[in-house]
Amino acid sequence: MHRCLCRPCRSSNPPPPRRHPPPPPHFPQGWRTPTPIQKAAVPHLLGGKDVVGLAQTGSGKTGAFAIPVLETLLRAPQPLFCLVLSPTRELAIQIAEQFEALGSGIGLRCVALVGGVDMLAQAVALGRKPHVVVGTPGRVVDHLSNTKGFSLGRLRHLVLDEADRLLNLDFEAEIDQILRVIPRDRHTQLFSATMTSKVQKLQRACLRDPVRVEVAAHNHQTADGLRQQYLFVPARHKDVYLAFLLSEMAGSTAMLFVRTCDGARRLALALRNLGIGAVPIHGQMGQPKRLAALNKFKAGEREVLVATDVASRGLDVPSVDLVVNVDVPANPKDYVHRVGRTARAGRSGRAITLVTQYDVETFQRIEELIQCKLEAYPADEAAVMLLLDRVGEANRLATLVMKEKDAASKVRAGKRGRGSGGDDDDAAGRLGLGGDARRGKRR
Repeated sequence: MHRCLCRPCRSSNPPPPRRHPPPPPHFPQGWRTPTPIQKAAVPHLLGGKDVVGLAQTGSGKTGAFAIPVLETLLRAPQPLFCLVLSPTRELAIQIAEQFEALGSGIGLRCVALVGGVDMLAQAVALGRKPHVVVGTPGRVVDHLSNTKGFSLGRLRHLVLDEADRLLNLDFEAEIDQILRVIPRDRHTQLFSATMTSKVQKLQRACLRDPVRVEVAAHNHQTADGLRQQYLFVPARHKDVYLAFLLSEMAGSTAMLFVRTCDGARRLALALRNLGIGAVPIHGQMGQPKRLAALNKFKAGEREVLVATDVASRGLDVPSVDLVVNVDVPANPKDYVHRVGRTARAGRSGRAITLVTQYDVETFQRIEELIQCKLEAYPADEAAVMLLLDRVGEANRLATLVMKEKDAASKVRAGKRGRGSGGDDDDAAGRLGLGGDARRGKRR
């Protein structure tokens, strides 16, 4: 019997009662075999238990909480049934897309509430009474305060995804506000790749007698199919070694992680000047531009995504072959999430970390955290240094473009507000630079 969430279907085809509901026979993504975290968590969630789920990144945590939510929603359909909180806009949008795909055959309505997008359009979507709301805590609180008719008073499921990151980004106040307005009689799920003292405190505050599900050998285990290497480089020649590494890995899709927004802008421009199709994504870009950059990378229009840690959590881009830590993460736990952008869902991948003379201590802490000694990546110094002049010129031109763009942004600041980082292509065009690279072609 066809089962659907729309009212005509619910009235004409009421679902028959059953003791042990079987899992749905087919999902739009083509899932056939549950991952270990799904095997461990789904039975407890279908049984009505609160769950704390710990598993390595890329292990299928989204499916572990989405499948039980949809199953219980089918038993007792209602608007505003589930709220999912995510630390980043991109992850929230991705989770909403996965809910929509999984629920496409049953008429599921889902809305994403994230910053950088018009609140009025989101309010209209909330007025259609979605079954699932996925959002960042700040924007959810904004709508609770300002959107007439939006209430979570009948919420049945609360999901906190990447809970450690939610708390590290100082969302405690917003989460407390949300917890005060949702029912105590609810099911709560808390998922993360790492467990911290703050997460344990949150667990005690909002979960009732939870079942802890942990499928990694330790809290910070990386994927089995991930080959992890390091390359020791002099700090002044880091970009030269990176260019050599990317030339060695030509044909691979790569995510490069840097520490700062300006670093992401400069490196993306420099790579374009070297003929490598690169696009940046960072926190100073407006949300439409961040999504556009991500979509170009996912669609294969750009082969390299240069990112800050805004892209280190949860994003599922199946085609990523290589992750490069251009800057060693200051927090060793961020390494686990960065390298988790590749070797996802049983696939293979490679992660290479560029280690300068100033990063040795931090790098050793990473090895201690993941309980793994990384192998050295072989690089011939003479071959690397052949690229020195080209990389130096590419960096000089990138700096010139950034200065031109920033000067233009200051002139427009009063009219357009925030203007960092999204229009470097335009500036490069005005200076006559980077044309081939913007089309994603290598020389």
